[in-house]
Amino acid sequence: MRLQILPRNSVISAVKTGSSPNSSQSFLKHNLVSDEFVSKLLDRRWALSSPDAKINQIMVLNRKESQLNGDLSFQNITQPCLGEGMMRKNQSFPSFYVVRDDLLHPLVNGNKARKLDALLPLLEDNAVTDVVTCGGCQSAHAAAVAVSCAERGIKSHLLLRGEEPETLTSYNLVSKLFGNVVYVPRSVYAKREEMLARHAKSVVSHDGSIMWLNDIMEPGSRNQPFEQQKFSQADLIKFPEKSRKVVIINEGAGDAIALLGCMRLVQYLSQTHLFRQKCALKIVVDAGTGTTAVGLALGALCLGLPWEVIAVMLADKIDGYKEKEQNLISEFLRNSEPSIVGDALSERNAGIVQWVERSFPRKFGNILKGEVQECQKIAHQTGILVDPVYTLAAWDVATRLSQNAEEDCKVVMLHTGGTLGMFGLAQRYKSYFQEGAELYKDVSDL
Repeated sequence: MRLQILPRNSVISAVKTGSSPNSSQSFLKHNLVSDEFVSKLLDRRWALSSPDAKINQIMVLNRKESQLNGDLSFQNITQPCLGEGMMRKNQSFPSFYVVRDDLLHPLVNGNKARKLDALLPLLEDNAVTDVVTCGGCQSAHAAAVAVSCAERGIKSHLLLRGEEPETLTSYNLVSKLFGNVVYVPRSVYAKREEMLARHAKSVVSHDGSIMWLNDIMEPGSRNQPFEQQKFSQADLIKFPEKSRKVVIINEGAGDAIALLGCMRLVQYLSQTHLFRQKCALKIVVDAGTGTTAVGLALGALCLGLPWEVIAVMLADKIDGYKEKEQNLISEFLRNSEPSIVGDALSERNAGIVQWVERSFPRKFGNILKGEVQECQKIAHQTGILVDPVYTLAAWDVATRLSQNAEEDCKVVMLHTGGTLGMFGLAQRYKSYFQEGAELYKDVSDL
């Protein structure tokens, strides 16, 4: 059988421009935002059996009352009062809420689990046999794909940038255990699409078919995917000589299908017994590719919620994140049924996410002296582990916002996970992890 490479549609670079307003209030004038709209959009099979997430409330305590922003400490309320009780004004200290997506899976980051929530069933429904994707040497995305595919009998092929570490640890170790890892020189990795396509060809050999994930989502190919080769996963056991069906997933799963899992989370959190639809929220999330932030903001927008998504930029400048935001919205529109989405959303040109700098910007992946100790203090006081590359940035912003938030506005941090990365950091920044004795004595006196 001849190798069949199905064409890849180019991603629209931006939402079409025009004079449409940027505010969510303007968008709400269109009769497209409703529970029914989102329910239709999210009427599909999911990887997570439930969108549920544990929610904690973090009290921000000022240990030095003489200083406005003195030495802060934290207290974790594990069973907070939600729903109507959130608005009670008997709270002595500022606080913020933490959505514990870090608890969704022991090896898959919370934001990765949300991104894969709609994606994985799509692979199963199309009887995909192999997945090809890429990431950095310690890519949480690559590890998540490897674990999730292995759980479903799908082979994963992971192209990791750089050289194999002398000691395997953290996400790199997970990727190696669950997937097929190839280390790629940085010069080759720089041309990602070419690299991914070439490796996908080597996976299917001389027969089979290759498809980019975006193309599975195309309305014309969604209903009859891989049309020329109809067989199921069970057929691979009976007939191992069957040709392979390979899907290429972009780095970080930064595709429109990943937005749906985040929108599902927003719908869940907006229930009456949780954060409610009428309560004003500031949702803080750390941003790697920015996909999670866009999905959250799009969900809030489509449901007409007075929620603001604040994304802490970690891996790019604001222009890059804004371009990514527009690309994702364009792809989302292209892959949705016109009868559901309508024309109004397609006229928006940007502005659904508020992108902010972290307190101390730096090259992605680097950490600063004292940040490991800050993570240790938070873990000691709350039982919640954040990491200095990703989630500490969101924690810091949520803390600052909670101290200045209006009474009728609540601050919510989405804990995306990232804690497995601490193992790799403990090797790279060994001296930073050997400074904990003095800190522990200080925290124990609280």
